[in-house]
Amino acid sequence: MTDFRFLLIAVLLCLPVSAAVALTAGDTAPEFSRADMRSGQSHSLADYSGKVVYVDFWASWCGPCRQSLPSLDALYKELGERGFAVLAINVDAYSKDADAFLKSYPVTYPVLRDPDNSLPAAFGVKGMPTAFLLDKQGRVHLVHEGFRAGDAERLRKEVLALLEEES
Repeated sequence: MTDFRFLLIAVLLCLPVSAAVALTAGDTAPEFSRADMRSGQSHSLADYSGKVVYVDFWASWCGPCRQSLPSLDALYKELGERGFAVLAINVDAYSKDADAFLKSYPVTYPVLRDPDNSLPAAFGVKGMPTAFLLDKQGRVHLVHEGFRAGDAERLRKEVLALLEEES
């Protein structure tokens, strides 16, 4: 029996570890490319090099997303020309659910589909909404989970500070 336990432990130690580790401040965001749900245009994170980017994971069933998407759209309209971008990544199982949500809560920034649902794991997303504010070098400056009253103004201040930084 002892030999069996030793063999089992040895096998388990050799198995690859695939648990997602959440990105934190200072980490470099993983590169990705996905199609916009509305236009079909491909967007990669590399396309936004040198910009401050808010990568926002959301779903139609997410209550706080009803507040966060319109707030982000207002911030994008205000600061987009200064180098701020939003990439919303929808994680709904069915695109029709996301389409219906966007009819009620329209936005002007790109909304990407993640058909293989690999991006939440790559970023280490634990709940909806979760977003990653990236600096001009593509490093995580801030991880934002949930969305509450007052978050939009705090986020605006963070974005403005990053926009002011030299590249």
